[in-house]
Amino acid sequence: MGSHFMELPRAVLVGNGIVKETGKFLVKLCNSKRALIISDEFIRKRYGDSVEDSLRACQIESDWNIIKAADFPNLEEASRKIAESNVEIVIGMGGGASIDVAKLSAYRSGKPFISLPTNAAHDGIASPFASIKDSGKPYSIVSSSPLGLLADTQIISSAPPKYARSGCGDLVSKITAVTDWQLARDEKGEYYGEYAANLALLSAQVILKNSNRIGSNLTENIRDIVEALISAGVAAGIAGSSRPCSGSEHLFSHALDIIAPGKGLHGEKCGIGTILMAKLHDLDWEKIKEALEKIGAPTSLLSLGITKEEAIEALMLAPKLRDRYTILHKNKLSPEDASRLIEVTEIV
Repeated sequence: MGSHFMELPRAVLVGNGIVKETGKFLVKLCNSKRALIISDEFIRKRYGDSVEDSLRACQIESDWNIIKAADFPNLEEASRKIAESNVEIVIGMGGGASIDVAKLSAYRSGKPFISLPTNAAHDGIASPFASIKDSGKPYSIVSSSPLGLLADTQIISSAPPKYARSGCGDLVSKITAVTDWQLARDEKGEYYGEYAANLALLSAQVILKNSNRIGSNLTENIRDIVEALISAGVAAGIAGSSRPCSGSEHLFSHALDIIAPGKGLHGEKCGIGTILMAKLHDLDWEKIKEALEKIGAPTSLLSLGITKEEAIEALMLAPKLRDRYTILHKNKLSPEDASRLIEVTEIV
């Protein structure tokens, strides 16, 4: 077995109204005096003053880089600004796009990165991998784990509920991701880390076991979702790859990004993909579907505006997107197989 590098967040702060502690949080972690905050325009207008005031109180200068998407042009612009502004630390504030661009531009520039998520839509808030799109096609790129992560549950719970439900979909996807990883271990001799796998599965079980409670009051249970997402990101850091968090269900989601762009959030599509892949793995897909329904997460493609034909095409494309052995690579579905799978799981 070869070696692999593990990188984990040094500090995590989770709590209500703690965005005002951003400056003090940075002071405890490092001596950086100039920060670049990468975000979108909406988040800057809504929360920018609070972050700036907190940094200023700790004698930390700050500037902003506003992005519109997690793609290579936005990544290059952020990297250029880091280089030209003598930035010492990069803060990614917002959803997945802002955090991914901040994470990777900081990594490429050799600067530490702070994750400041404003929703709980996915586990990228703590993982050492960034998802960047090129011509609509997503790429998972190795970067680094955040030096620190500050999760203000007051801000996160104020985001539209679909984001937290998307996070739940991303969390249950660890069930099929880990099963795919075990398949690759058994059939291809791939490295498998039991601890990282169990940590990822624990994050999924938080959602399955507590779906009634989470579904009854999403806001009150946002901390459980956030902490499970952080734990899943740490699992990827321990594994040295995204294996415990991303398998065939993620390939299906990425394929839908290409075939039906702009329809549904990443975690929403991963949740539906988990139902499909659990069926292929002979797992209890009905239990997964029931849990997502209790939470209010989508279990129907049509609810996201995705047709059965697009889903079939996505199932055909998914195994071609990445050379990572999964149940889709083993089963080699035909369009007819894909159609039957969709009908049996009733995701339309």
